[in-house]
Amino acid sequence: MTGIAVLGSTNMDLVTYVARAPELGETVTGREFRTVPGGKGANQAVAAARAGGDVMMIGAVGDDEYGAELRAGLEHAGVDTDLLHTVEGPSGTAHIVVDDTGGNAIVVIPGANGTVTSIGPGEVAAIAGADLLLLQLELPLSAVVAGAQAARAHGVRTILTPSPVQELPPELLAVVDVLVPNEHEAAALSGCSEPHAAAEVLLHRVPEVVITLGAKGCLYAARDAEAVLFPAPEVEAVDTTGAGDTFVGALSVALGEGRPVPEALAWASSAAALCVQRPGASTSMPYRSEIDGA
Repeated sequence: MTGIAVLGSTNMDLVTYVARAPELGETVTGREFRTVPGGKGANQAVAAARAGGDVMMIGAVGDDEYGAELRAGLEHAGVDTDLLHTVEGPSGTAHIVVDDTGGNAIVVIPGANGTVTSIGPGEVAAIAGADLLLLQLELPLSAVVAGAQAARAHGVRTILTPSPVQELPPELLAVVDVLVPNEHEAAALSGCSEPHAAAEVLLHRVPEVVITLGAKGCLYAARDAEAVLFPAPEVEAVDTTGAGDTFVGALSVALGEGRPVPEALAWASSAAALCVQRPGASTSMPYRSEIDGA
C-alpha cells in the first residue's frame, strides 16, 4: 500500500448553494447551506485514503467543535491523525459559494492552520517513512518549505498544489518533484495564459508539471519530453469543489503504485469526474472500487 504523508490544512467548509454568485455589493438568496469537513490538505488526505493509500495527516485543528468534527471525519476516512495537533483557538474555515453551473468562489480563514509554521522530529520521521508527500499553500510557507526539504533529504517524492496561488520561493521549487496547478494558477505563476506555454515556463523550475484544465482534462509536461493533453471523462458537473484535490489524491496513489504516467493521469481524472457529479468536497470523493469501475 502506498504510504502518503499530507502536510496541509484542515478547514470546515461553510457551503452556500445559489443560482448565481452575487456581484460586489449585491445580495442574493441561496437555496441551501451545508457544513462539510474540508481544507485542501484534508481533502487530499481523504481522497488518497479512499483511493487506497495509507495516509497520515500533518497539521493542526482548533479546540472548538469544528476541530473535533474535522479530526473525526479524517479518522472515519481511514486517515492517521496522530500528527494532527489540537491548538487553542478556532479551526480553519472556508466560506464557499457554489452556483448552478457547479462553479465556486472561496474565502479561506486559516485559524489553527496559521499556527503550523514549522515541523518537528515526529513530522520529519513521518515524511521520511512515506512514499510521497502532498503539499498545498494553505499553511504558512515556512512549514511547506520545511516539509519539502525533509522529503528531498529522505528521497521522498513531493507533489505540490500551488493553491492559494502565490509566488513560490526558489528554495521550495528546488525540492518539488511534481507541480499540479490549475490553469489559472499556472498562468499566474508563469505569466502565460496558454497552458502549453505556461508548462514550458514552469519546467524551468520543477521537473514535472500537471496543469488541470477542468472539463478539458489535464496537460502533462516533463523536461526533455513533449507535453501531452489528456482529456477528461464527459460528465455533468454538480459541484466542482474538491475536484482538484480528488485528482491529486488519486494521482499520488497511482504514482506510488508505480503506474505509468498516462495510466495514473487517466485514473486520477476518473476520480475527479466522479467527484464533480456530487455535492460537497470531501463527502463527494470516490472510493477505489468506484474509480476502478468508472
